[in-house]
Amino acid sequence: MDNQPVLELKGVSKNFGAVQALYNVDFTCRSGEVMALVGDNGAGKSTLIKGIAGIYKLDAGEVFFEGKKVNITSPRDTADLGIEVVYQDLALADNLDVVANMFLGREKMTAGILLNESEMEQEALKTLDSLSVTTIRSVRQAVAGLSGGQRQAIAVAKAVMWNSKLVILDEPTAALGVAQTRQVLDLVRRLADRGLAVVIISHNLHDIFEVADRITCLRLGQKVAEFIPSETTQQEVVHAITAGELDTVPGMVG
Repeated sequence: MDNQPVLELKGVSKNFGAVQALYNVDFTCRSGEVMALVGDNGAGKSTLIKGIAGIYKLDAGEVFFEGKKVNITSPRDTADLGIEVVYQDLALADNLDVVANMFLGREKMTAGILLNESEMEQEALKTLDSLSVTTIRSVRQAVAGLSGGQRQAIAVAKAVMWNSKLVILDEPTAALGVAQTRQVLDLVRRLADRGLAVVIISHNLHDIFEVADRITCLRLGQKVAEFIPSETTQQEVVHAITAGELDTVPGMVG
């Protein structure tokens, strides 16, 4: 694992009017590492991720990517850096097949006017094979006919095929059965084994303890703890989520 963080946030804060959603948060993720982000509803997880993704502009703090200070103002900035976010709704088009979904908005063209279906299909197959995704019967089947686990695999494969360096997964195992959850967790681990930095957001601590190398805990917009799963317990993480010590009284901005 590389000691140089791919992503490093130093003292980032975000306010929505008088409400303080994030306060002075430090956060890092390294190549080959799965960093879990945990916290109760309203802890600031989504705000932090949307700040990284360029959906929200952070009000204070610094962001470094591969050791260089960066200014993320839009999702385009994020994509240009090599950061991809897979949101809980997956943003897949049910009426399109697997190939069309993986290249949606980034279609390959021939002579500038015709879709290069053959090249896109081969690249889609290559990416799925590299991630050891074996549950997709055909890349030409419509996404509407796929299971939840298969859909998650397609969304992840779509994220990593664009020279990604950091992949953020928002609740990737939510509403999945046991077998499908196992497939997704294996896929998350393979992303890190390929050298990508991975951030996973989940309420399921059992899943977190299976795949994470480190755990960052947020409470009421503040970072209250960081854990190494092999050196802690789920009970300690739950305590941090519910009663972790805060640096300042949260809520209204003075």
